[in-house]
Amino acid sequence: MTILEFLYNTVPGRFLLKSLTDPRLSRICGHFLDSELSSFLIQPFVKQNAIQLSDYETTDIKSFNDFFSRKIKQGKRPIDMEENHLIAPCDGLLSVWKIKENTVFPVKQSHYTISSLLHSKKLAQRYHGGYCLVYRLCVNHYHRYCYVDSGQKSRNFFIPGRLHTVRPVALREVPVFTENSREYTLIRTEKFGTVVQMEVGAMLVGRIVNHEEKGSTIRGKEKGYFQYGGSTIIVLIEPEQVQIREDILQSSALAKEVPVKMGEVIGHALEHKRTIQ
Repeated sequence: MTILEFLYNTVPGRFLLKSLTDPRLSRICGHFLDSELSSFLIQPFVKQNAIQLSDYETTDIKSFNDFFSRKIKQGKRPIDMEENHLIAPCDGLLSVWKIKENTVFPVKQSHYTISSLLHSKKLAQRYHGGYCLVYRLCVNHYHRYCYVDSGQKSRNFFIPGRLHTVRPVALREVPVFTENSREYTLIRTEKFGTVVQMEVGAMLVGRIVNHEEKGSTIRGKEKGYFQYGGSTIIVLIEPEQVQIREDILQSSALAKEVPVKMGEVIGHALEHKRTIQ
């Protein structure tokens, strides 16, 4: 039995899981990782994850979280600015799902439908027939992320993490339904319709830092960053808006993740034909 199976599938494991995901414990850990006392963790982390330090700005780093959310040097992540191209908002391992009624997809040891992800059946309905793009960031990845496209954005909607004792019908096969903390915004774009861009935290409490509230967005502009504990980005796209790269679709159909870089093209806008009256 793996550690995750123990935590999620046994009574003592679930009890321990509740303790591990207590917001108070997360805050204590967060304060430590923010402090200079945590700096001794940096070098072993660099060595273990084979991080190429020459790619990053490493001045003024005083804590582990400073290092984890380090900035990459200018020019290391060129952003494709062609308006018909859909870009990756981050470095990560990409999986793509076609959204159907009650589609269930995994995110960080949890399982969601679009409705349970957004906490809104009405908003979820808007994306049925579209695509769900899940970017999984590993600890060695760059943990800052950008806007997926230019447009007008809503306010940020924050959903705290929690353990459910009662699971949605669509998720009955999952022993414990754990919701990760997450934050999303709606971005109204010219070429890709209204896009949901969401950040997901680890366990129940992640460290998600977004810079802006309601207003305009610019493709490639930094949207925010993860501190240690948060590391998944989800993008939802309405139907008939984008053609995802065929190699990505084929790999996703085989349950294989595709490594991508921030700013890389992962799809193209569909050209809409005018209806002749």
